[in-house]
Amino acid sequence: MTTEELDPLIHVPARLRIVATLAALPDGDALSFTRLQDMIGLTPGNLITHLRKLEDAGYVDTEKTGNGTASRTTIALTNQGRAALDTYTTALRDLLAGF
Repeated sequence: MTTEELDPLIHVPARLRIVATLAALPDGDALSFTRLQDMIGLTPGNLITHLRKLEDAGYVDTEKTGNGTASRTTIALTNQGRAALDTYTTALRDLLAGF
């Protein structure tokens, strides 16, 4: 096992926190952008940047409803994102165990 087998997209600490936080939710549940921001402790711009990378990879879905001040963005982990986190976690455990 080498670190090359760890998903570099998830391996970034901020994105790992995002994916792990969303994975703790039941399947199909989502968090609002502001709630996720509060939980992760990132600035809005930083969170947006990381979410775009995760969304481009198919790991998260974002949905914006409303417009203007009444708009709300929610973020959910996709099945692909959950599988990627599971694979990442297994690879990290194997690496730590010396396999």
